[in-house]
Amino acid sequence: MGQIFSTHPLHPDVTARLQAAGAYRVASSPTPTAILAEGTGAEVLIVRAPIPPEFFARAPGLRAAVRHGAGLDMVPMEVATAAGVLVANVPGANATTVAEHAIFMAIALRRRLRQVDRRLRQEGWAAARALGDTNRELRGATLGVLGFGNIGRALAGLGQAFGMTVLATTRRPDSLPADVTGVDLVTLLARSDVVVVCCPLTAETRGLLNAPRLAQMKPGAALINVARGPIIDMAALLPELRAGRLSAALDVFDVQPLPQDDPLFGLENVILTPHLAGITEESMKRMGDGAADETLRILANALPLNFCNPEVEPAYRRRFPA
Repeated sequence: MGQIFSTHPLHPDVTARLQAAGAYRVASSPTPTAILAEGTGAEVLIVRAPIPPEFFARAPGLRAAVRHGAGLDMVPMEVATAAGVLVANVPGANATTVAEHAIFMAIALRRRLRQVDRRLRQEGWAAARALGDTNRELRGATLGVLGFGNIGRALAGLGQAFGMTVLATTRRPDSLPADVTGVDLVTLLARSDVVVVCCPLTAETRGLLNAPRLAQMKPGAALINVARGPIIDMAALLPELRAGRLSAALDVFDVQPLPQDDPLFGLENVILTPHLAGITEESMKRMGDGAADETLRILANALPLNFCNPEVEPAYRRRFPA
């Protein structure tokens, strides 16, 4: 029976699968303190929260860290690899979920949903209805997709279904479909009515959307971040939002949870969500099943299907011979 430790509760069906596979435990809270204190003895760690690097020294029997989702920034990859621990993820399981959220936010921003709702409640029917004359449709607008992985590809398809022209900036422009135009970042920002950030957080993308680049965006454009907070320089974005030159929908932030005194809460042209763009009942089942599949594969002494640090295999096999 395997020892399985999860940073968060999982979908009920997934929980039942893991309980049948071994001793399954869940952290009392997804904090570094609880993870360190309660994860000792784990053979497989299921990751939905940042893992403290010292965890790997405290769990000598750890075989693998399995990401419940795609992004690997929650796993200290170099530390895991040095410890001889496999890292796996579940790419693409919530791509459609995130893409739907981004389109939902684009519509809400261009139709000024927050402002309409507030005016109707506080100022009455006529005041709210007056906003409709200058609201904008998605059809005919240009969608800029920053990062063209699974989420970017799903987003492009949805944007086209709404009649949008799709531009994309990616490290692999040769991978773009024929109906998506690859452009550099400057062109993407200058031409797009809606910019969606869906690239991974790396050393190259941290602070990518800084003051000079934000200034290149079209006046009235909507900026949507469903990737990671630090990709956008928030100190540079705030003046653009306060001036009303841009609007934004932000699902991720430099500090999470977002502090209640953050100035973003005072801006009416900003929609804030608590890092849930990829979370629905359906996506939680898909991500959970993917994580459970990898967990069972690893506990059976096989290598993961979505192997994120294959260079660790020799060290891993010294710890756990085939």
